[in-house]
Amino acid sequence: MFRARRRLLDSHRGHDPGALAMARSLARAFDATLLSATVSRLLVELNRSPGRQFRQSPIMRNAPAELRREVCRRYYFPYRNAVEAFVRAAVERGERVVHISSHSFTPSLDGTSIRRCDVGLLYDPGRDAERALCLRWQAALAQFAPEWIVRRNYPYRGRSDGLTRYLRTRYGDASYSGIELEINQKHVRRHGAIDARESAAIIAALRVALAQAGADVRLPHSAPLPRTRRRVRAARPVSISAAGSR
Repeated sequence: MFRARRRLLDSHRGHDPGALAMARSLARAFDATLLSATVSRLLVELNRSPGRQFRQSPIMRNAPAELRREVCRRYYFPYRNAVEAFVRAAVERGERVVHISSHSFTPSLDGTSIRRCDVGLLYDPGRDAERALCLRWQAALAQFAPEWIVRRNYPYRGRSDGLTRYLRTRYGDASYSGIELEINQKHVRRHGAIDARESAAIIAALRVALAQAGADVRLPHSAPLPRTRRRVRAARPVSISAAGSR
């Protein structure tokens, strides 16, 4: 089914270049749990609700029902169940989960209109903790990367269908914050890597934002604290996940 689709698989329609590399960097920086997947969205879209996970794939949209069920059994449900199990266990321990879902977006969808954004922060405006964290993250990025255009709920809406939206229906604002980090693919280098200085700016800004929000973040002992007036306290985990996105 995919042998003649290599070009499509390698395009932004098949995966999010740089998303996994960014998620790994975040997980290392915060000593956080990394929950990742490397399945192409052309096989199954892990970031879509049941019933919508094949809608955007020209290959799987009309595939036999038996094949689609098998794909879900092997890839779709194990990933989503693992993320939900982690969040559930953390909340049951009385911890607050900050879930950063890493994605990237193409600079232009149609080759003509340019998306004027370097980093997008997607969240639900109706959840105060998510909104406050993204406002602080955006402000901190203005200090660490003043040349960047950082936008909130762009190039997609934070309330759109996705795993973070589903988890919000299960957990309140006080126990769960689901933020989707969207990085413009113009910042992705060869082999899917993001420039170390740029990923460091994103990490440092998030660290400042969490500190200002009073969040307890588990950090590696060797990780230097950012230059901010408030220290980041070590205790509670931040969940970092990466998967195929839009």
